[in-house]
Amino acid sequence: MQDQFRALLIDRDDEKKQSVQVANISPDQLPDGDVTVRVAASTLNYKDALAITGASPVVRSFPMVPGIDLAGTVDQSSNPAFAPGDRVVLNGWGVGEKHWGGLAEYARLNGDWLIPLESAFTFEQAMSIGTAGYTAMLCIMALERHGVTPESGEVLVTGAAGGVGSIAVAILAGLGYQVAAATGRAEEADYLTGLGAARIVPRADFTEPGKPLAKEQWAGAIDVVGGQMLANVCAGVKYRGTVAACGLAGGMDFPASVAPFILRGVTLAGVDSVMCPVDERREAWRRLARDLDPAVLEPVTTTAALDDCPGLADDLIAGTIRGRIVVPISAD
Repeated sequence: MQDQFRALLIDRDDEKKQSVQVANISPDQLPDGDVTVRVAASTLNYKDALAITGASPVVRSFPMVPGIDLAGTVDQSSNPAFAPGDRVVLNGWGVGEKHWGGLAEYARLNGDWLIPLESAFTFEQAMSIGTAGYTAMLCIMALERHGVTPESGEVLVTGAAGGVGSIAVAILAGLGYQVAAATGRAEEADYLTGLGAARIVPRADFTEPGKPLAKEQWAGAIDVVGGQMLANVCAGVKYRGTVAACGLAGGMDFPASVAPFILRGVTLAGVDSVMCPVDERREAWRRLARDLDPAVLEPVTTTAALDDCPGLADDLIAGTIRGRIVVPISAD
């Protein structure tokens, strides 16, 4: 390991004023953990942007290295499950919030948080997928568990031009589903149809309070927005359909009625990617290796340098970023 390495560091002074800079870090500053990873690539996610901008109290202790995703090579390990040279990936587990994360050249971690990286993916492809794509696959697996198949009917994806939505659209289309992509950005229509969306639905159709029960349209849905949009999505789901909810970009409230659940037997399946058990994580990544064409990742991905992350965080919060932001850290 190098004597010093670069990391994006969030800190706060005695007056609780937050600062963000790319700093030189020494290995003895790394937190406790039984595996040290040389990070090949990380990402800039919505949660990372909240941490960097301070728009939400995501960071639990200071200083903090953000980055809820990382992929790289084990450098040192006292964990019997991993040896130096192993290719690994990490998503969630409070990394970048409570424990230093992936936007640094090295990360020291609890080995129980790591899983082997599928051989189908390079490090940067793994980060093009990242928590967003892994969450999208968890949502698809939830729909499948509740009996939603391509033959069941159309599946709606909200926030479709974002990270989770883009990957969800691509995977669902590849599996043979008819996908309706909901977005507030009309200019992204060609992008979404290129990913496989059968039609584009304006986000404005869902933003105002609607009836407790609307016309039955969707066999299933993946929602990253929450709030009023989720309430309206549930109201329009077909009898015994399922909504996989994984996000709150539109708010934490849920101004709905019980009507879809007790009159149509609709299931609202919550999907958490942060503390998801390891076996389910491994299955999600196996499914990604099988069901996601890596060629789909190129139009979904923007590459950025570590130094660019603070500025891009503002754009991500503003909702002007398409798809995924990958941050290469070191050579494979």
